Amino acid sequence: MKKIIAQIYLLFLILFFHFNSFAQNDSLKNYTIYQFDIKEEIAPPVLRKTQIAFREAKNIHADIILIHMNTYGGLLDAADSIRTKILYSKIPVYVFIDNNAASAGALISLACNKIYMRKASNIGAATVVNQNSEAMPDKYQSYMRSLMRSTAEARGRNPRIAEAMVDPRIYIQGINDSGKVLTFTTSEALKNGFCDGEAENIEQVMQQAHIKKYKIIKQDLSFTERLINFLILPTVSGILIMLIIGGLFFELQSPGIGIPLGICVFASILYFAPLYLEGLAANWEILLFVVGVILLIIEFIAFLGFGVLGFIGIVLVISGLALSLLNNKGLDFSHITFNGIMTAFSIVVIAFFVSLIASFYLSWKVLSSNRFHKMALHTTQNRSEGYTTAENSFQEMIGKTGTTTTILRPVGKVIIDSEYYQATAQTGYIDKGIQIKVVAYQNAQLIVEKA
Repeated sequence: MKKIIAQIYLLFLILFFHFNSFAQNDSLKNYTIYQFDIKEEIAPPVLRKTQIAFREAKNIHADIILIHMNTYGGLLDAADSIRTKILYSKIPVYVFIDNNAASAGALISLACNKIYMRKASNIGAATVVNQNSEAMPDKYQSYMRSLMRSTAEARGRNPRIAEAMVDPRIYIQGINDSGKVLTFTTSEALKNGFCDGEAENIEQVMQQAHIKKYKIIKQDLSFTERLINFLILPTVSGILIMLIIGGLFFELQSPGIGIPLGICVFASILYFAPLYLEGLAANWEILLFVVGVILLIIEFIAFLGFGVLGFIGIVLVISGLALSLLNNKGLDFSHITFNGIMTAFSIVVIAFFVSLIASFYLSWKVLSSNRFHKMALHTTQNRSEGYTTAENSFQEMIGKTGTTTTILRPVGKVIIDSEYYQATAQTGYIDKGIQIKVVAYQNAQLIVEKA
């Protein structure tokens, strides 16, 4: 019996020294910490920055990825992609909230393995809102509630509390009983398991995490990476779309190839190139845009108006620009949120119409401005003085009849004596296939009316 007790005691001593040695070795381990910042609006550039961070952290065999966060939120689709990246990361992800982790920032924080907060910081207020800070319909809130619940569950945090950060209707006694969207202070987050420690800086975060020896490698983006991040900002994308549409509009208003077309092409390259490099803009999406532009050119030059081809061209241009902003796989949009799709199309459509309105305004302003007034010729060469710009053959066509081959709105094409001519309706519009009569010739145009 004494022999058995002695063997058990010896085994206990061996295990004790083994685990003690293991703990000491672990505490002396030199950790490699990869740090990057999220201190701006959650948008495609932040998603791209996160993807680069995880790739570099893997390449250097980092032990921990640390996010230094201070954000009021941003786009839900970008935040959801970042959340997914964190949840499935093989490298533990810590977040240090340095003041704010609101809305999309709260969702990203909940996905991290550990949350550390600076004193007087906040986390929560994750209601989905539009650009005017107004709450979106419940179908958007329902999706966000689901994301917050599932993320909290994945990290062992209370899903009901996470849901209350989205929905003010959720009542949790002693925590959220005010009918307001839940937002935690640092002390409240600590008390309810949504914060793992209070720290004033990165050094204190390491102390809270019981990491004594460590080396921090901070993300350092190259100039090219920063330029790409700048170009894929929603605001910059919107401006580039305005330049594309505006350049195309002015080019169609003037004969030949000029500066407006150059602006359109240059803006198109700046718009599509970074999206293509990031795998967002696929070949078929760029092709949609190109075909749309070609159809618009054909409609305005060949048919001198706007019809079915023009409408199809606008649809293809808008679709190509908007779909290039989405991270879809071919025709598979199953993992793209409806909010993400609506955001992409909203950016394009708003920029499209703002550009058209601005183009019309600038056209009128340029033509009516006194500065440009001096560039125009004001002398007249009257016909009574012997001046004429009309050829005799066109003058002789007055009185002849023909048929419209396109709709005259009021400009279009007509056929007279088996020859095609550009003509202008004297009044109103004339449909295709209508008999017409030439009544005058002015400014290198045949003037016609219904026969």
